[in-house]
Amino acid sequence: MVLFMQTVISVSNLSKTYASGFRALRNIDLEIRREEIFALLGPNGAGKTTLISCICGIVNPTEGIVRVAGRDIVTDYRAARSMIGLVPQELTTDAFETVWATVSFSRGLFGKRPNPAYIEKVLKDLSLWDKRDNRIITLSGGMKRRLLIAKALSHEPQILFLDEPTAGVDVNLRHDMWQLVRALQGSGVTIILTTHYIDEAEEMADRIGVISNGEIILVEEKTELMRQLGKKQLTLQLERTLERIPPELAAYHLDLSSDGNQLTYTYETQGERTGIIALLKDLNEAGIGFKDLHTTQSSLEDIFVSLVREGQ
Repeated sequence: MVLFMQTVISVSNLSKTYASGFRALRNIDLEIRREEIFALLGPNGAGKTTLISCICGIVNPTEGIVRVAGRDIVTDYRAARSMIGLVPQELTTDAFETVWATVSFSRGLFGKRPNPAYIEKVLKDLSLWDKRDNRIITLSGGMKRRLLIAKALSHEPQILFLDEPTAGVDVNLRHDMWQLVRALQGSGVTIILTTHYIDEAEEMADRIGVISNGEIILVEEKTELMRQLGKKQLTLQLERTLERIPPELAAYHLDLSSDGNQLTYTYETQGERTGIIALLKDLNEAGIGFKDLHTTQSSLEDIFVSLVREGQ
């Protein structure tokens, strides 16, 4: 596994309270490492988009500091913002402009010299090259989503924010986008993404942060998170129907299926062997036989749901 050590984004004591009194972010401390893929997960309204907007300099925080490669996003906005590419949730483009013109214009906004060869490469990587002279109004929703990514990459940023980038796009496009994300990471770009598709975070991310009610409740390496918080279940298909769980097995906190034909034992991922061996021994002594068994491990989605419930 690649180790990411150097901090590229530093967020310290960040809070945002809107004029209505709604406090969207509460004392956020967060560090993003150079060249990692960091997934920010949270339910709707948790503060994901507000946090991204503050880091990108779109929304001014009420308090706290954001630094991008050491540059303050407020006092040194132009230099800090030039290092960031942002792909927003909303499809906001000039409907009557061409693909080539809008991507080239986005590059110019950051003071970059024209570079047709680079724009061509970006459009080809995103399968937009054959659409370069098309007006945006003629593009499909998936193509417009690709165009937003092309605009975000137009000025060669070191950091790319993807805010729900695959919302509403088909499976093939999702697959293509994640191939692109991996390629960008390989070229040295740091990726921060929010997603409702937790399977994507499980597949793509190096680290995962969970935000709930405007607070970061956990930041962890994905593999370590799965190891620490993942639970396993041992399911036993019984030889005979069981009406109730015998009192002598109460310590295992077993679940009996409604039809009485299946027992489920949930246990931590560490130290599981002793627990299972003891359980099987006690089942045998209780005269409970089984004809089949299998184990399953909780997914990142299971972990995420339990964390958010605890954070509420």
